[in-house]
Amino acid sequence: MKRAERLHALSEMLRRQGSRGYTAGRMAAEFGVSVRTIKRDLASLERSGAPLWSRPGPGGGYGLTEMASLRPVSLSPAQAVAILAAASAAPDAPYADLASSGVQKILDVLDPAARARARRLADRVWVDAPPTPKRAVRSALEEAMTEQRVVRIRYTSSDGTSTTRDVEPVLFASTSGQWYLIGWCRLRDAMRWFLIARVQQARVTALPCTGHTVDEIGAPPATARPVHGRDD
Repeated sequence: MKRAERLHALSEMLRRQGSRGYTAGRMAAEFGVSVRTIKRDLASLERSGAPLWSRPGPGGGYGLTEMASLRPVSLSPAQAVAILAAASAAPDAPYADLASSGVQKILDVLDPAARARARRLADRVWVDAPPTPKRAVRSALEEAMTEQRVVRIRYTSSDGTSTTRDVEPVLFASTSGQWYLIGWCRLRDAMRWFLIARVQQARVTALPCTGHTVDEIGAPPATARPVHGRDD
């Protein structure tokens, strides 16, 4: 049995066992591998987001938490490839790295046959993606937005002028194929749009944002919408 197939079977085995769990020795015997291999597999499942628990000593073992006994979300190979294509086509989007790792988690939990079909279909979808801003800049902007802290940026305007600004991040927006950070600029004391490709440096500060909201930016154009996926 290939490792990917064993990981899937191991996850389903623990899910069926519920709160009782299994010892590493029993799982090793079940799959015909060493206890060390099973422990490496369990570590891989945990890194992929599986809610594992472990109990040491006699009567202990490994299992999945009660919430994991709920029926998992099931995607078709085409749905998985659709998400993969969207993530691959927008590597410059905010949180793109997290999207890529999330797609990999989706592929990892598909059953082996569906995963194989998804990979064959993915070979038929090509992407010529745009260049991405510096990873350090993107990480700082993403962290500042998530934690709602002021980010200090070195920004070069269209005329080549560079300035250092403290910005309170409010919104990421994509328009005309380019991504912007919209935030309250403390240098200009106003809301400003910053083309992320022109942000040369970015550092998250310890300063909290003061509460500027999306409403201050105004209504989005009719062709724009949040990415939460709802129509309302």
